[in-house]
Amino acid sequence: MFPIPKSVFLTRGIGVHRHLLNAFEYALRDADIEQQNLVTVSSILPPGCELITPAAGIATLSPGEITFCVMARAETNERGRRIAAGIGLARPKDPARYGYISEHHAFGMTEPEIGDYVEDLAATMLASTLGIEFNPDAAWDERKRVYEMSDLIVDSLSVTAAAEGAANGDWTCAVAAAVFRFASPAANSSAAGTPTQP
Repeated sequence: MFPIPKSVFLTRGIGVHRHLLNAFEYALRDADIEQQNLVTVSSILPPGCELITPAAGIATLSPGEITFCVMARAETNERGRRIAAGIGLARPKDPARYGYISEHHAFGMTEPEIGDYVEDLAATMLASTLGIEFNPDAAWDERKRVYEMSDLIVDSLSVTAAAEGAANGDWTCAVAAAVFRFASPAANSSAAGTPTQP
């Protein structure tokens, strides 16, 4: 039986190189997770899983460690083509309940657009699980107010990476990730706090 993650941090990166694999590697370097053996998983934020800062989370990583994450990845070698990758996270007010993590990659979306989109995805999945009544056709801002007024969702947020294809036709890669950690956040005194966009 696998352990349940105790904490999670959000990170993002952009990489450019003439080879696709190297562009992906550079994006992971920019996100400070290039030394990990990354295993992508799906969308559940475990009960009690604490959100920590990228700096606190990265400090706990060991080179070569098998590291579980939810990742969004977008790439292009078309000059000027817009790419974006985003991770959204929604946490319930009750820490005994699970939350949701969403991932999305797209062409043509701006960074604010994909940020709103993934935050909307995660919050809507959580709202439907918690039984919050909402109009699925309403705009995100309207539904966000409904979720906040329900007093069941503590918050939702996102981390995003967006770029345009390199002018010389090199590969451009954007990644965003929610990286799980299995150590207790209390074991690392710097782990407390509200994360900022890396």
